[in-house]
Amino acid sequence: MKIVPVFLRYDYGDKNRGDSLEYEYFYKSLKKITSEVYPFWYDEYLDKKDVLQNEVIKFVDKIDPDIIFFIIMNDEFTFETYDYLKNKYVTLNWFCDDRWRFDNFTKNYAPHFTYSTTTDKFSLSKYRDIGYENTILTNWGSFKPPDIDLNSVDYQYDVSFVGGSFGYRKWIVKELLERGIKVECFGAGWENGRVSFDKMVEIFKTSRINLNIPNATSYDVKYIFSSFKNIYTFLRSPKRATEIKARHFEIPACGGFQLSNYMPSLEDYFKIGEEIAIYTSTDDLELQINYYLDREDKRKQMAIRGYERTIADGYNYLEILKNVFKKMEIL
Repeated sequence: MKIVPVFLRYDYGDKNRGDSLEYEYFYKSLKKITSEVYPFWYDEYLDKKDVLQNEVIKFVDKIDPDIIFFIIMNDEFTFETYDYLKNKYVTLNWFCDDRWRFDNFTKNYAPHFTYSTTTDKFSLSKYRDIGYENTILTNWGSFKPPDIDLNSVDYQYDVSFVGGSFGYRKWIVKELLERGIKVECFGAGWENGRVSFDKMVEIFKTSRINLNIPNATSYDVKYIFSSFKNIYTFLRSPKRATEIKARHFEIPACGGFQLSNYMPSLEDYFKIGEEIAIYTSTDDLELQINYYLDREDKRKQMAIRGYERTIADGYNYLEILKNVFKKMEIL
């Protein structure tokens, strides 16, 4: 089986941001499925879209693949390019953020692919409403969990967070600090800065509590009315819904204890209160942090169950992609 992944090699095409999720997870997993993986990295063409259309077509026609695998974010490629490729090959796109991007993005692009995946079960009816039938429901995941002795972890942090510094995230970390809870933060915009993939794995494993804070517009009234800017963002931002993301699976795959905000369908993947802890407000988050920091055994048992769940249910991209290809009836 020959596959052409049309991916960004680096995060958002910026080498300074490090390897992309597409490279670290999808590409490496595809290589374990078949030896015939021929990636087309289009980072260098992000500001040369006219050239990009010709280059990708020329590359694909030379390879003559069984599948062309896209993960598009914006208008990188034209509808004409997608249609040309779809008419000659089987094309697949992994759509992200359907919870808030379906109406202004996905519905316009999905018809130009042979198959589309969605990680949001609530969007399946929307695909049907536009007459598109080749939708595959899947989920985000992580790497295949390594063997970890979770009973002898040398903890380095009480509470940590890995992710970009955005409005609500910055506000909630500040709120916790004012309440006497220090959160060690890593990622773009934080004092510690971005970290490598290996360092991220180590942080998840060696943190007593890993926070999972969304970057969607928050409905927390305290946050909204804490500044005029926040009120404006709340009223204007299209990103008004939270959804399951890769981080929900990455933390337990490293054996980390996860404290996440609640979002619909989280219970489809983890047993809340047994494999993952959730919070619903800033006050609730403070209580949960203090509760679990005082209960080492309970916290460890939940981390172990979350880790075991990622193994038992195959929350890694190798298994996820195999399942997608089986549903496409090409594996």
